[in-house]
Amino acid sequence: MSDIYGQVIGVLAAVFPSLAEEGPASYNGYAEADYVYVAPAAAGRLSRIEVVEGTTVQAGDVLFRLEDAHQLATLRAAEAEVAVAKANLANLSSGSRSEEIEVIRASLEQAQADERLAALTLERSERLLISGAVSAARVDSDRTAHESAKAKVEQLEAELQVARLPARDAQRIAAEASFEAAEAKRDDARSALEDRVVEAPSPGYVDKVFYRDGEVAAAGAPVVSILPPDTLKALFFVPEPQRASIAVGQVLQVTCSGCAPGLSAQVTRLASSPQYTPPIIYSREERSRLVFRAEARLIDPQGLLPGQPLTLHVAP
Repeated sequence: MSDIYGQVIGVLAAVFPSLAEEGPASYNGYAEADYVYVAPAAAGRLSRIEVVEGTTVQAGDVLFRLEDAHQLATLRAAEAEVAVAKANLANLSSGSRSEEIEVIRASLEQAQADERLAALTLERSERLLISGAVSAARVDSDRTAHESAKAKVEQLEAELQVARLPARDAQRIAAEASFEAAEAKRDDARSALEDRVVEAPSPGYVDKVFYRDGEVAAAGAPVVSILPPDTLKALFFVPEPQRASIAVGQVLQVTCSGCAPGLSAQVTRLASSPQYTPPIIYSREERSRLVFRAEARLIDPQGLLPGQPLTLHVAP
């Protein structure tokens, strides 16, 4: 409700305090409500608005949809990154592939065979050296060949052992971090896609639809306003001389043009300081023009609408 309307009501309450002094005190006011303004989290073109003004919605009902082709493509790319990171982590955690291990094992078996042959050759050369059938140089050459074959076996045994081990801790930690980052990116992409379908946060009455299909809504710009049930309240003004007669928790009778009988409201707020509407010079002679802003929760509004003028009465 606009401040101008409130100022007008305040003027009436301040200028005509005598009306409230004939019989039970009464105060001028109006009905006000706290609307819920529903807006998209990110800008986008509206593909479809699912509600119309004047209808009611329940919490979780779809209010409007925004185009989501970009968000869908982003999610698919993020899911692919998760798959790659997961495979890399699994590979590092389990060591080399079985095919690679088989190649190393085959090379090791060949090297072991070569080492056995070199050992036999060296043994024969050493026997022939005793009889003078071969030279010492030949024996040295065969000994070198055997040592080389033995070293090759040891090398391949070490390679096979390493291939069977998982990756080093640093590599595995880096792979885990990459996997977690990919998952977080995927979750963000999924959330952005879900945000393209906007649902009602609470039940209520659809008061205004501010856009049409095909228009571009900015981030945070309301597309739909909802009036939740039981949020109507009476805003009224109490003249300064009658301030002491009103207390928080007090129940007042409510009347208005065309209203059903028996309406009531419970005072929920009462300003601690007065206000001028319009501003005037404060003096003892004009203190009756001071008014206190007050609010009261309407009990069973029965069709009252925001902005409707009300009169609140102290029960006799």
